[in-house]
Amino acid sequence: MGPLGWLRWGWRQLTSMRTALILLFLVAVASIPGSILPQRGIQPEKVAQYYQDNATRARWLDRFSLFDVFAAPWFAAIYILLFISLAGCVIPRLWKHYRAMRARPPAAPRHLTRLPQSATYETDATPQEALDRARELLRGRRFRVDAGEGSVAAEKGHLGETGNLIFHLALLVLLFAVGVGAAFGYRGNVLLTEGTGFSNTLTSYDAFKPGREFTPGRLAPFSMTLDDFQATYVTQGPQRGQPVEFLGKVRYRTTPSSPERPYDLRVNHPLEVGGAKVYLLGRGYAPTFTVRDGKGQIAFEGAVPFLPMEQRTFTSEGVIKVPDAQPKQLGFIGVFWPTAVADAQGKAMSAFPGAANPMVALQAFAGDLGLDSGTPQSVYKLEGIPDRLKPMKNEVKPLRVGETLTLPDGAGSITFTGHKEWISLAVNDDPGRLPALAAAVIAILGIATSFLVRRRRVWVRARAVEGGHTVVEVGGLTLGNPTAEFDEIVERLREDAAARSRSSGGEAVPAGTAPEKTKE
Repeated sequence: MGPLGWLRWGWRQLTSMRTALILLFLVAVASIPGSILPQRGIQPEKVAQYYQDNATRARWLDRFSLFDVFAAPWFAAIYILLFISLAGCVIPRLWKHYRAMRARPPAAPRHLTRLPQSATYETDATPQEALDRARELLRGRRFRVDAGEGSVAAEKGHLGETGNLIFHLALLVLLFAVGVGAAFGYRGNVLLTEGTGFSNTLTSYDAFKPGREFTPGRLAPFSMTLDDFQATYVTQGPQRGQPVEFLGKVRYRTTPSSPERPYDLRVNHPLEVGGAKVYLLGRGYAPTFTVRDGKGQIAFEGAVPFLPMEQRTFTSEGVIKVPDAQPKQLGFIGVFWPTAVADAQGKAMSAFPGAANPMVALQAFAGDLGLDSGTPQSVYKLEGIPDRLKPMKNEVKPLRVGETLTLPDGAGSITFTGHKEWISLAVNDDPGRLPALAAAVIAILGIATSFLVRRRRVWVRARAVEGGHTVVEVGGLTLGNPTAEFDEIVERLREDAAARSRSSGGEAVPAGTAPEKTKE
């Protein structure tokens, strides 16, 4: 075929409806990993936990960008091909549909009785009078009517194809809006402990993922503070421990000079501020500690977020880093039990996700934390064990609130002073959100219209026969399942013919008592 012929063939294949449906299916299938696996742009802490639990599998999944599905090159390729396919398929159909709406209804077929819907009757009216009455009736039913020699052609139902085209155009707008949102918007994650807050600046985010065309000027100048977090659980019965409600009581300002406003942040009830939406994603415990170094000075005091090891009882683990301790830097690996009980072997475990009896166990390390090297570290992991950090031979036993663990060799002590709760927030600014919503609503209306409205065509032919009568043939064609509309039209034409016969003193001679229907 030559290069040009192959290009034409490839374009026809790409812009066919079959290819568009295949690509749409591929987009749906490609989105499944993004719903099953944690995504870096939304839950970076769970991605880190996945690496800890399944390091080998996580590395293979990361090679295929399955932790960043919607930013993966292969997902973008499917998305762009779908957009091109739909555009090449739908846009040419707009001009064809416009021409079809402006065109005259097709002429009557030679044999109307072979159509899926047909009927024949006789009347005393002349052929022209019968055709005039048919034309008047069909126009009254909002058909587009065209009169030919000895026949009338009528058509309606183009609204169904219009709805179909609107659906596909809205789908194009939806894809475009999603693309615009991904290019100009941003997504960020931040962890807040009770009593702390953040301002909507780049340095405040724990993870930040901007679009390709994002500029820092798009960040709205809002700020918020978490005052309290309340988690409610089922306390009795087989569903004991199941969450009932998560409620974060926050205060926010839309600008630095605006007054503070309270808001109850719940799951699936985001806070809308400055054009962005703030979602409540996760929660956990942040035990509070006071660390004294070997000189008796307070080297650390505050809350440390621990990550849940499992969701049923919220047993959590975390890391405490004390770089200001003297003479050696200190680090601790801890396990936190919200409701600590002893199992059959006498070991501590958590029996309930609520903090009814909080306890923590700590393993101490001393040496160099490596924070002065400038190499970034995870706040949930101690680096340099056992090269820079040496484990200390402390007694690892559960501590209750107020209890102190004294470190060996006069290295200091750590006191478990209580606990707070933390929440993880996702801040999403998507400028294509509202256009995408409008396009989705229009798409639903368009596809509903295409299903409800069918193309209908009706032809009427009249010819004179011996005896002064006129034989009227009526044929109909409905795309899809036939409707009762054709029977109503025939019945009205018969009634008019019968009434004319009675007024003229004659009698209509029908060719049959009911419309005859044949199917091919």
